[in-house]
Amino acid sequence: MINYFKNKKITLMGLGLLGRGVGDAQFLAECGADLIITDLKTKDELRESINKLKKYQKIKYTLGKHKLEDFRNQDMILKSAGVPLDSIYIKEARKNNISIKMSASLLAELSGATIIGVSGTRGKSTVAHLVYEILKNIQNNVYLAGNIRGIANLPLLNKVRKNDIIVMELDSWQLQGFGKAKISPHIAVFTNFLDDHLNYYNQNRQAYFCDKANIFKYQKEDDYLITSKQTLKIINKRYLGKIKSKVILASKEDTPKNWKINLLGGHNIQNIAFAIKVAQIFKIKPKKTIESFQSIPGRLEYLKTIKGIKIYNDNNATSPEATIAALKAFKNIVLIMGGSDKGLGMSNLVKEIEKKCKAVVLFKGSGTEKIKDKIFKIKDLIVYEEEALESCLKKAIKIASKGDVILYSPAFASFGKFFKNEFDRDYKFRQVVSNIKS
Repeated sequence: MINYFKNKKITLMGLGLLGRGVGDAQFLAECGADLIITDLKTKDELRESINKLKKYQKIKYTLGKHKLEDFRNQDMILKSAGVPLDSIYIKEARKNNISIKMSASLLAELSGATIIGVSGTRGKSTVAHLVYEILKNIQNNVYLAGNIRGIANLPLLNKVRKNDIIVMELDSWQLQGFGKAKISPHIAVFTNFLDDHLNYYNQNRQAYFCDKANIFKYQKEDDYLITSKQTLKIINKRYLGKIKSKVILASKEDTPKNWKINLLGGHNIQNIAFAIKVAQIFKIKPKKTIESFQSIPGRLEYLKTIKGIKIYNDNNATSPEATIAALKAFKNIVLIMGGSDKGLGMSNLVKEIEKKCKAVVLFKGSGTEKIKDKIFKIKDLIVYEEEALESCLKKAIKIASKGDVILYSPAFASFGKFFKNEFDRDYKFRQVVSNIKS
């Protein structure tokens, strides 16, 4: 792989703070690439990431802005997730016939590994981690990649060998790269399709679905698409008769009722069913792994009990549907929610809050402004609005009684003046909880 990137002129668009951009930059620098890193964040904002790249003296930076010249006379643009669909810089690269890649799809292209891709609006993280654990328990050559915090994709090219297995959690942005490369995973798990990221897609639900569809669009006859009956109906509206792979349907009924499941919520019974179907392809019995599997961080994760009140962290619920699923898992709920608007409808969430919550504590954000009037109007519901997570939690504890559940499930994105990203929001909530004395 060193020779593939050696002396290539590459612009890495989007360094970020999550570690994946840094890992890819380190790999490319060590391969001898002539690297330009460009990011709209400033040097101060990216200081933590840049410090990790100090020893690579030849890297050039354009920070706080992009420049068109960084997208000319290059061999490759490595585009990060979330780059706008109408980016003038990507258009400039295309105009100059420069190859545009994304790290997840580039890993799939170059590794020669068997790819298991998991996507969907909700559930993809849990399913990907569960499938990874099931396969890892029976063989060593299994890797986890894609939209995984702290795991960069390109460095895996130093480890993965042909016919190894990579389980990839793939969001719609990363699947843009698969579409550009005209590839799909050998096994595609498509959990569901709900409204999300519509602010990015300019309220165009079809454009969002087209990116998601790349998970199965280029599959061949010996590939597999695992999905639900409901999601298959959505797929067939556009791709009826065009799917070449073997289609396998998974439903909650595929998860045995006598298994001792640690994951909360009916939606996780469905998630387990997807993992069971993957295990069946490999002729693996997954019962032991599934029964020992715990919730992954930020997804209906139990944190602490204070005065008989259980606190659950569902930080990664960044859409109304995700918070609705969390609400269905509990009774006697004091809900902490709020954040930045993503352009999604909130009426179903308001109805579920009315049915399931005894109180709601809102923390401020553009999305909170959009929904709070409707929540304040709910009869007999206790509602407060607070400035910070610490005051939200203190208020929730004051309201709650022994036997209640405090559910932190934001329903909105994290971006704004309070948080750098959803992982920063998760970290800060954990800190607030750990600082509360029981």
